[in-house]
Amino acid sequence: MMKVHESTKKEPLIHLTKRDAISWQKSILIRAAAIICALLFAAILITLLSKENPLNVYKSMFLGAFGSERRIWNLINDTCILLGISLAVTPAFRMKFWNCGAEGQTLIGALTAAACMYLFGDKLPLPAFFAVMTVACIVTSAIWALIPAIFKAFFNTNETLFTLMMNYIAIQLIMYFLKLWGKNGSGVLDRMPEYRFPIVGNQFLLAIITILVLTVLLYIYLRYSKQGYEISVVGESENTAKYIGINVKKVIIRTMIISGAICGLVGLLLVANGSCTVSTTLVGGQGFTAIMVSWLAKFNPLYMILSSLLIVFLGKGASQITTDFRVDSSIGDIITGIILLFIIGCEFFIHYKVHFRKKTKEEE
Repeated sequence: MMKVHESTKKEPLIHLTKRDAISWQKSILIRAAAIICALLFAAILITLLSKENPLNVYKSMFLGAFGSERRIWNLINDTCILLGISLAVTPAFRMKFWNCGAEGQTLIGALTAAACMYLFGDKLPLPAFFAVMTVACIVTSAIWALIPAIFKAFFNTNETLFTLMMNYIAIQLIMYFLKLWGKNGSGVLDRMPEYRFPIVGNQFLLAIITILVLTVLLYIYLRYSKQGYEISVVGESENTAKYIGINVKKVIIRTMIISGAICGLVGLLLVANGSCTVSTTLVGGQGFTAIMVSWLAKFNPLYMILSSLLIVFLGKGASQITTDFRVDSSIGDIITGIILLFIIGCEFFIHYKVHFRKKTKEEE
């Protein structure tokens, strides 16, 4: 009896077990519950910190994103840009190549677009110029992504650090060329709207259509193609991939070229369909936000549409709160952080069960 009592006493109060599988209906319910809990928790903090009515704050967030036709188009466009960068990192992430260099790869594409405008804009017919600029942006960003891929494939370097460092190199390159091209070394390149892409419908529609088509194509590529299968196998186990005859080095290099090419396309859209110039802040940290978007969507390109929309909506809503209530911007950031924290945290309950130790007769 003493041994039984001692073994019972040593059992932990809480222990976890991994769930075998969970229906999509139940997973949606868990996520919905997490969002509701986040909104309630954030409402309490809003009341304590700002003395504002939480319902008015949430209304302000909604109107900040959907309050007018212009805001809706901006929301959709920004969502698609973030979605495009998220698509770029996803193939690499699926094979567990942690590409943290999407910011730099996109900036290199944007720099190439601006360089084409500055150097060749008045030297080529517009159709030929658009073709040259598009190819140049895709190729330069693909090469930028290829560099860490080669070092990873042949020398097994740490891809996270390597790609992070290349972000800073890309920023410094832009600073150098801005000083070179800017008037009187001002470091600012004037806008060149005469070389932007033709407006289709409105100024956002071309980028939106391009990214949505790219989303569908990447989904098909990753899910149904042989190369997509190879990416998944390499992500599961490099040894298994080698055993069944997959050339792991080739897969790493090919996949990073695809990631870089997508970043180059997004950089092209940011310049040729948007700013018509380049700066070090053009991407605005979305290369890092894209990591969270891709992870939240479980590396599924179609689900990334929703996760991108959520992130952009929260960002615009937080900015609107600051404007409407004249409160510190940290209030909006706190609300955004709480909602994201609850959404990320609920993934734990989707994959694990929490068990509490039952009381024994001796404990009672």
